[in-house]
Amino acid sequence: MKYRPSRRARRVAITTAVVLALAGMNGPALYDFASERYHQYEINKPEYKAANGHWDVVDVPDAYRINTIHAALLHTGKVLLVAGSGNNAANFRAKSFRTVLWDPEKNTFKNIDTPKDLFCSGHTQLPDGKLLVAGGTRRYEKLGGDVKKAGGLMIVYNENPEGPRTFPAGTLFTGNQNGKTFASKDPVVVPRAKKTKDPVTGKVTVTHSEARVYVEALKDGRAYSTGAQDHYRIRGLTGVDAHNLYGIAQKLSFDKKDFQGIRDSFEFDPVAERYVPVDPMHEARWYPTLTGLQNGKVLAVSGLDDIGQVVPGKNEIYDPRTKKWTYLPERRFFPTYPALFLTDRGRIFYTGSNAGYGPDNLGRTPGIWDPTSNGFRAVPGMSDPDILETSMSVLLPPAQKQRYMVLGGGGVGEDARSTAKTRIVDLHEPSPRFRDGPDLYAKARYPSSVILPDDSVLTTNGSGDYRGRSDSNVLKAELYDPRANTAHRVADPLVGRNYHSGALLLPDGRVMTFGSDSLFADKDNTRPGVFQQQIDLYTPPYLFRRARPELRDPGPKTVALGGRVTYGTKPGAAITRMRLLRPGSFTHVTNVEQRSIALDFTKTASGVTVTLPKDPSLVPPGWYMLHAVDGHGTPSKAVWVRVPPAGG
Repeated sequence: MKYRPSRRARRVAITTAVVLALAGMNGPALYDFASERYHQYEINKPEYKAANGHWDVVDVPDAYRINTIHAALLHTGKVLLVAGSGNNAANFRAKSFRTVLWDPEKNTFKNIDTPKDLFCSGHTQLPDGKLLVAGGTRRYEKLGGDVKKAGGLMIVYNENPEGPRTFPAGTLFTGNQNGKTFASKDPVVVPRAKKTKDPVTGKVTVTHSEARVYVEALKDGRAYSTGAQDHYRIRGLTGVDAHNLYGIAQKLSFDKKDFQGIRDSFEFDPVAERYVPVDPMHEARWYPTLTGLQNGKVLAVSGLDDIGQVVPGKNEIYDPRTKKWTYLPERRFFPTYPALFLTDRGRIFYTGSNAGYGPDNLGRTPGIWDPTSNGFRAVPGMSDPDILETSMSVLLPPAQKQRYMVLGGGGVGEDARSTAKTRIVDLHEPSPRFRDGPDLYAKARYPSSVILPDDSVLTTNGSGDYRGRSDSNVLKAELYDPRANTAHRVADPLVGRNYHSGALLLPDGRVMTFGSDSLFADKDNTRPGVFQQQIDLYTPPYLFRRARPELRDPGPKTVALGGRVTYGTKPGAAITRMRLLRPGSFTHVTNVEQRSIALDFTKTASGVTVTLPKDPSLVPPGWYMLHAVDGHGTPSKAVWVRVPPAGG
């Protein structure tokens, strides 16, 4: 029988031949047009979508377009998009701080009043469904050429054990040797000195206390800088006070001034749709990590302080019941935005991923940390350990296995190096050790990884160089299968995404991607980059199948640890897995919230009953998305479940 091509195949062949013939006559422009038309035809084929998924652009009205730096999925199904000043110094000076609430189901938007500059804050889900947002920006960085007044860190000492002293902003410090005067930019409280008595000799020893404050010269100009350490008198003090209270500073110069953090903390209420202030942190933090704990409290770590230096290992805990912060008794130093995950034994696993500031030889070793004892057990085997900054870390599904993956990364600071390595560690091994997984699609800083309900992990984008420099954005994506330890390419993203980008799983099983803050807009690094405000949606291959399971839920449910709950299903539904997924909270290549927990379940003809694990460090309190997954890996839309704190 003679083969006869289909009508659509003949039409495509004729069109292609005509276009290519015209391309030969009209040059490269028409050829590029024809190639793009053919590409669009290919990626929109049903069979292509079923194998690779599909990308779409979200229609965002101009009034709601912002420089999305942070994004968190709320239990209302809406997504909180936070820009603050959006890495825009003009916005900061104008106190123009933005937050937008997006409803993906209805594609509606709402501007939210933003009380402080939450740019580069930390955030995490709380047990009652509110989002804790802490830290942000007090001052933008100033490069060396932009600094007009000499300034720097002043350490204020108190040798008086009788009480603390408070000095207001504008307090003047005059050097004993250099004779130059500097003013403090903020109030500072210096604790009282510590007095101890030797129980044997009775000798009393007084140990000074100290506090730090940023100071600046009173006038512009190089003549007011200093080049060496000096002892500074505090203006207005006399007698014993002048002896007991003083400042010491190293050089006060025109060096680059880094960003400074704030202490402010807020709970965002998803129902009232507003920020509610709570007690501030003890430390100002810019670029901090917030990690939810098994008891519902929150650990805050690292960040740049109100002097612009990395917080020196002073970590603190937030209690959502009292709305207050308390210091951990001992210090542990981490670089900024460290990837700190709650493990199933109540400890904290630091994967080594981080997003920036801090020395290259301190606090960068992966390991298991016990905040209670401050013990730290290093985990060896990390490949490319010196190019781990701006890597992505994820707790591989299901969470019970306690296997973590670290993807990509780059050199410290603005180093041009990057890596395609992925590294995997099993914390249940007697001696945990990282081992290489399959390479990423390219060498990449800033890749974004999202756990999907079918237990695969979607990873997208990134750039080969710092902030996409030299046109190094990577327009690729892949799905990783943890069981097979294999990855395969899927549909390419629509736009490049590097610094200040991220991705979140939505309740319907799609993935949103946001942001990107390229340093330059061209390969030669001559034109300044423009923030990518486009939001895209990736529909995974599992949503291009004929049908998906359904969980019939009359309303959100509260289920205790170890408890059971029943949902209706379609008759004969072929459900093979039930997964409980914690909603993500993503910024700066950091999303320590997301986890997928396998649930035990039993089926009936018209329903499914699931049983939650009993371990609160495996299922920390809060709201979760529950998905039913069939034998083809197709998930249901999520139903929301609240897991209260153990005993609460």
